[in-house]
Amino acid sequence: MEIGLGLDSTLNLSWKDQTQLSMEAANLGYTSLWTPEGTGHDSFQLSLHRWTATCNVIDGGLTTGISVSPVMYRTPVAFAMAGGTVSDITHGKFIMGIGSGGAYRPRTRKALGMPNLSTLELMKDYLITTMSLLHGNEVKYAGETVTLEGTKLGITPPPRTPVYLGSLGPKMLNLAGEFADGACLNWCSPEQVEWSRKQIIAGAKKASRDPSQIKLAEYIRICVDDDEDTARIAFAKATMGYALGDKIPSERERQMGYRAHFERMGFTDDLAELDKMRRRGATQDELAEAFPANLLKTVGYYGTPHNAMREFKRIGSGLDTAIVRVVAARNNIDSVRAVMEACAPNQNS
Repeated sequence: MEIGLGLDSTLNLSWKDQTQLSMEAANLGYTSLWTPEGTGHDSFQLSLHRWTATCNVIDGGLTTGISVSPVMYRTPVAFAMAGGTVSDITHGKFIMGIGSGGAYRPRTRKALGMPNLSTLELMKDYLITTMSLLHGNEVKYAGETVTLEGTKLGITPPPRTPVYLGSLGPKMLNLAGEFADGACLNWCSPEQVEWSRKQIIAGAKKASRDPSQIKLAEYIRICVDDDEDTARIAFAKATMGYALGDKIPSERERQMGYRAHFERMGFTDDLAELDKMRRRGATQDELAEAFPANLLKTVGYYGTPHNAMREFKRIGSGLDTAIVRVVAARNNIDSVRAVMEACAPNQNS
């Protein structure tokens, strides 16, 4: 199992911080650097910035990756151009993760001017066309959400760019097995990782592919502090937006996205109790205080640095790449470094 490092925008890092922490990550033995993408800084350029910094420490630099970029923000051609460019500059040390983001939510589609569509068909169309473009093919494709009539990526030779699919539910995991180079998981217990692998294998067999060639990567959140309660509250706040969502879900919404994912892992009743608190007007602080510790410790780790690496490896069992996703206990760079050092592959650094 390779160990990567995930840094996101919640850490409020400057470009100077990004440079420094990327070099420190290389010295600590991390094999890759990962970022998610929202509507802030462009993650392709951020990945390139980090790779450049690591070249000062490691010959050829560390692998960088995006896990994941929501497809609502770009066309397949734009993904192939951006991903291909970063791969070309880094000599193949880039992994591009794409995902559906909030495409299943009507309000998200409305905000971006998207029509009502099948999220599964959207991701199938994007995977097939983006990967085909990156392979240097002239693409003629007519899907439910994407149509290309003879489009080709203008980079010669086409750079090798692995494409991973952000996957939670069985159908999306099957899709990763059928078409993608890998799958990006999130917020999983070890048992959920094992279950996910089985869904990917089923999809691979359907397409007569070798399942062992499809890589499995996952963010595992880690938050450390000498004051365990401080770490617990910070970790709970990082989890709530995923497990609960930004509003109380309808019955239909509970069957999709992250809410369905957490309920599949057995947390239906716990989340229902928190929804009751939300209906009564509970604040974010009150919800964080009440957030069940068993849920938090199933999918990640909070506490003192001493036990972080042991728990990280336990949760990451079964992955090809386990990514330490930093949750800062306090709003400073020292809290970021504390997580990086607690889970460093080179513990003697």
